[in-house]
Amino acid sequence: MGDDDQLNPGGDPLLAAKFAVPAAPPTFVARKRLLDRLTEGTRGPLTVITGPAGAGKTTLAAAWQRSESAPGPVVWLTVESDDNAPGVFWSYVLGAFRYHHVPLPDGVGSPSRAGSVDHSLIVRLASALAQLSRPVVLVLDGLERGAAPDVAADLEFVLAHAGPSLRLVLTGRLDPPLPLHRYRAEARICEIRRSELAFTPREAGQLLRSHGLTPSPESIGALTDRTEGWAAGLRLCALAMQRAEDAEEFAHSFAASQNAVADYLMAEVLDAQPAATQDLLIRTSILSHVHPLLADALTGRDDGTAVLGRLARENAFVEPIGDTAWYRSHPLFAEVLRAHLRSRAPELGADLHRRAAHWLADDGRLTDAVEHAVAAEEWEYAATLLVERLAIGRLLTGPDSHGLERLFRAMPVDLPGEGAALVAAACALARGDSPESRRQLHRVDGPGLHRAVPELRLTHALLRLLAEADTGTAPGTAPGTDEDPDKGVDADVRALMAQMPPDRLERHPEIEALCRYGRAHALLAAGHRSGAREAFTATLAAATDEQTRTVRYHSLGALALTEAVDGLLHEAEAHAREGLRTAEEHGIPVDRRTGTCQLALASVASDRGDLQGARRHLDAAADSAAPGLDPLAAAEAAVLRSRLELAHGRMAAALSELDAVQVSASRTDALNGSRHGGSHNGAPRAGTEAARRVAVARCAVHVARGDPSAALAVLRDTPRDGSAYAMASAAAHLAAGDSDRARRLLAPLGDGASPGPGDRVRTQLLRAQAAAREDDTAQAVVLLGQALHTARPQLLRAPFTDTGPWLRHLLARTPELTAEHAWLTERPVDGDGCPVLVEHLSEREREVLRYVAQMMSTQEIAAEMFLSVNTVKTHLKSIYRKLSVSRRSEAVRRAREADLL
Repeated sequence: MGDDDQLNPGGDPLLAAKFAVPAAPPTFVARKRLLDRLTEGTRGPLTVITGPAGAGKTTLAAAWQRSESAPGPVVWLTVESDDNAPGVFWSYVLGAFRYHHVPLPDGVGSPSRAGSVDHSLIVRLASALAQLSRPVVLVLDGLERGAAPDVAADLEFVLAHAGPSLRLVLTGRLDPPLPLHRYRAEARICEIRRSELAFTPREAGQLLRSHGLTPSPESIGALTDRTEGWAAGLRLCALAMQRAEDAEEFAHSFAASQNAVADYLMAEVLDAQPAATQDLLIRTSILSHVHPLLADALTGRDDGTAVLGRLARENAFVEPIGDTAWYRSHPLFAEVLRAHLRSRAPELGADLHRRAAHWLADDGRLTDAVEHAVAAEEWEYAATLLVERLAIGRLLTGPDSHGLERLFRAMPVDLPGEGAALVAAACALARGDSPESRRQLHRVDGPGLHRAVPELRLTHALLRLLAEADTGTAPGTAPGTDEDPDKGVDADVRALMAQMPPDRLERHPEIEALCRYGRAHALLAAGHRSGAREAFTATLAAATDEQTRTVRYHSLGALALTEAVDGLLHEAEAHAREGLRTAEEHGIPVDRRTGTCQLALASVASDRGDLQGARRHLDAAADSAAPGLDPLAAAEAAVLRSRLELAHGRMAAALSELDAVQVSASRTDALNGSRHGGSHNGAPRAGTEAARRVAVARCAVHVARGDPSAALAVLRDTPRDGSAYAMASAAAHLAAGDSDRARRLLAPLGDGASPGPGDRVRTQLLRAQAAAREDDTAQAVVLLGQALHTARPQLLRAPFTDTGPWLRHLLARTPELTAEHAWLTERPVDGDGCPVLVEHLSEREREVLRYVAQMMSTQEIAAEMFLSVNTVKTHLKSIYRKLSVSRRSEAVRRAREADLL
């Protein structure tokens, strides 16, 4: 009787198809990393390959067999469900050895009964294998289908007693019922699991191209991420892309990917499960991750732990999340389940989301609870959760802020309820719309506010502090004022914080950070610059964890800009750089990034005499994806643009830049006045720091164009407090020939009274100019020397270049002063003689630059980094801007000089 005519103990012939190694599919992709892992694994006794349906387990084992890398002959057996009787299983194992021409002694025998096997046969088989002259590899494909307990015990016996002659390779969706822990402890097992079986982007690209497709790097990345490298999913998507009119559009469509794999997942995974398991999977599909008790809450049963654990063990596209009790489904499987829910029971969705929201809220998972409350359109409950849990700050800062704010964009406008109004106010602040935030807060104002719960009153006070910070009213006590600290809006926040249990505030560090930030911003808008710098520094001390990163980013930008305006250029540059790094390293969403850090760097470059650098950073600030700068930063941007135009002698353009910001402000005032019946809740009023900065800049333009009367006219509408007004007025009076008046204006400005070296230098220069005008050259030289010594540590050049021709005449008479301060006319350089690199390159930009240094083309770089050509070009443009170059060769040379390569 031939091999094909062998019978199993039940009398049925052995099916030769079970012994055949599956052929490779036409679009097979050889993955060397996995083939090498199998070769390495078969040096030991046991290799286990487990993964979900379609993960490529069988394909991998078959490809390895064809690679001829095995240490000896390979015996293949595909195990099926009707092989679970011990006698049948071992008959097929012995038949597989005969089929693959691995002779065993006749004395081994064969099973006589389907339901059992004599232990003596197992002993004889182990002994025969141990006597083989070279190792043999036995591949049992799909062992879980025939792994009855008796079979597993006998298989373990054979493996343990056959010695090094037997190398066992087991594939399946489940771990085999062998003592794997013992093999792990002895380092005698190789395990290849789902994560390793997943296709990498490079392998996915090869697979798509093997289907005749020419996918872009973005398409490859999108499909790999969406399928999580699942082999069958990628193949099904590739086949669908072949039929699609636009393969690229298909690759970026989640719905298209889901449709491509839906039938496979329904047939291979969902339909294979019992009805109760199907119900649990469909109900929990609304969740991104599921806890067994949460599953019980959605099903009304108590089998969540058992069902989810079994699904994970069976690799049924459900897997545990780390070492927690939570589970997640494959995203494509979850979407198929959600589509099933929408089509079969659409009315059930809202109720499931509602139940999930309440369970998650009780479990302390606030963000997830809000997400499901919004999905159920329970807007008031979602808003109340944020208020009652003191979590309104989560809309403004932290890793969840962007997602939370996006959730509430669909909330009906002016939805009734205090919670809804407070959430709307916070969302407006997140968008940079302070007037709308103030309007929403006004809906909560009233006699009932004082009777509200402390959480609501604290939320209202905190949002009010932040929304009114740009109105120019300083909170509490401010330097140089007699305001009552108990009447400031930040004092309201502090008083309400004091009513909260300390442990609750410790769980919400963003409240302290936002309170400090609001106070700092209000001080700055009111013109108390020294106090603002101290307050922003205090904010940074409170904003040190993940939940407060957004506050830290905005504080660094505001502090840097304040320091730059005050002439503290080194400090400003350092804080601006840190702000840019914070945004990159901590993933601040692009549409939450303002241009303030770039604006500060523009101010630094301008004051150092680097006009090109200033323009470059101004352009970068304008390109920011955020809705816009706050009023003070917007005014500072206009002042800088005006200074650049003035430096090139374009007087009319310099005034136009300042007109533009004033027109914008007046429109905002008009809009707010129409909304509220007045301007008290509107944009910054005349007299705030923003208006003062614009007025002083306008005065400087008129002085430069030789029209001191116009300069003085501008100042008549500007509050006559602070050093900025005094210096601008003094400059205008000097231009008008009134040195005495200028001296009187400058007299109160002692060396220690100004907020920073910038004002001190300008004050000293104005006094020197007054002395020079009265032909007191000696005093003018002394004052000029003082100004130069004050400016030198920060390399402040702009005050000297902006002051007019009198300075050149004075310097011409004092060559020794010119020689001592040669830095005044030098280009800013670092310690190695290279132009200062103000803005650091990101990691991705440095990677692009390394490839540029290797003479790679843009297309080659794009392929290597799995990016589009346009994305690489964008990175190159940014590199050129940061390095102040215009060509690749210059970029490489400059990078090497700066030790970037």
